[in-house]
Amino acid sequence: MPSGKPSLTQLNLSYGVEKKLTAEKIEHEFWPLDEIDPKKAKFPCCIVWTPLPVVSWLAPFIGHVGICREDGTVIDFSGSNLVNCNNFAYGSVAKYLQLDRKQCCFPPNANGHTCKHRYKHADFGSAITWDDAIRLTIHNFEHKSFNLFTCNCHSFIANCLNRLCYGGSMTWNMINVAALILFKGTWVDGLSVLRSFLPFMVMLCLGVFMVGWPFLIGLFSFSLLLIGWYLLGTYCFKNLLDC
Repeated sequence: MPSGKPSLTQLNLSYGVEKKLTAEKIEHEFWPLDEIDPKKAKFPCCIVWTPLPVVSWLAPFIGHVGICREDGTVIDFSGSNLVNCNNFAYGSVAKYLQLDRKQCCFPPNANGHTCKHRYKHADFGSAITWDDAIRLTIHNFEHKSFNLFTCNCHSFIANCLNRLCYGGSMTWNMINVAALILFKGTWVDGLSVLRSFLPFMVMLCLGVFMVGWPFLIGLFSFSLLLIGWYLLGTYCFKNLLDC
């Protein structure tokens, strides 16, 4: 007759499941982030964007990007041998996108990868925390030459996201970083939208008024050439934009 008491095997099994769940909870538990505060320029775990002088006047989809630490401090690669900390180049943040740390791979050791790119991730240089990934990327870029066409702020963000294996991907590059903030980013306020598009609209109106329709053709060609360069350099001639 069964006594109604759990057997030793059942107790061990129950303890093992409970222990596993507790370990998983600890492994994926993160410190809570502060609220996003544009007035104090604090954007915890965000990618941030602002328009570039002159370039964004002609192509408003192009801008300067940075990535923020867990405390909200903005980090950006803005010149040769220059990585800014808490001093975002080219003005205040106009657009931001907060990323989810749970979509990152933080291996505590060589066998602790949660992503499917264990060996590639380890070879590239993985990180154990969000801020550690940014620190490693800063170390990698602080002696690099900045070039708008080959090695720029988007390269910096892509390198950091690859160290995080964000979203389970090790293929972050200029194009998908730009698309991420362009299509999923949130505007800080109405003034940010205005200062991002007003110069372009003024240039567009002046160009059409003074030159006519050929100005539109030239502007469209300029944008097309820029997009074509980055697409070809990223997906066809991969070593061209590898910095």
